[in-house]
Amino acid sequence: MDNSILNFIQDATQKGKKLLVILLDPDKTSPLEIPGIIKRIKKLEANLIFVGGSFVKNGATENFVKKLKDNTTIPIVLFPGDYSQITNYADGILFLSLLSGRNPEYLIEQQIKAVPFLKNTTLEIIPTGYILIDGGVKSSVLKVSNTTPISQNNIELAVNTAVAGEYKGKKLIYLEAGSGAKTPVKSSLIANVKKEITVPLIVGGGIKTKQQIQTAFNSGADIVVIGNAFENNIL
Repeated sequence: MDNSILNFIQDATQKGKKLLVILLDPDKTSPLEIPGIIKRIKKLEANLIFVGGSFVKNGATENFVKKLKDNTTIPIVLFPGDYSQITNYADGILFLSLLSGRNPEYLIEQQIKAVPFLKNTTLEIIPTGYILIDGGVKSSVLKVSNTTPISQNNIELAVNTAVAGEYKGKKLIYLEAGSGAKTPVKSSLIANVKKEITVPLIVGGGIKTKQQIQTAFNSGADIVVIGNAFENNIL
């Protein structure tokens, strides 16, 4: 793999290679489970591991990532719920802006709070436009950010938000139906967003089966993220 995670993703997208990501929440997973988790991740042939959650105790992310690093060479990318979840032990970080919301805390304030740490970091910083789509449940992202998700039927708003993210310089666009979503991001929404952007597209939330993974890929997702389904041993 190229030393740059973003280059790896961009190269895979250009070649039409689809990537699978496992999302691990340090608050829901004991470090003692990590050796077994890594075996399952390898069996699924996942390309990357995302680490993060909406509610994570101070210090938990760093300890968790250290333990992961002891057990795998798969690149680990932080997917932080807030700036306190940053650790240099990971390989990269999705520098997220919640584009679907209008809460300044998650559009820019959290990012500013992260700067003192990130200025001296060894992490690869990947600017990412994060777009919350209504998955039929009040997700933890919705509760924490106090923002309204975009309706699955409002394709025009989802597309325009994604394109605005690319215009703002985001290197990845992430469509998120929310943790434990009843309804994953619909095929038509994925396809329409993919058609209008040139950067890699990540899709996650509510994806519970191999068929749903394939459907997201077929619709235009370059990267599919699974979290709850992996935690619950569904996949």
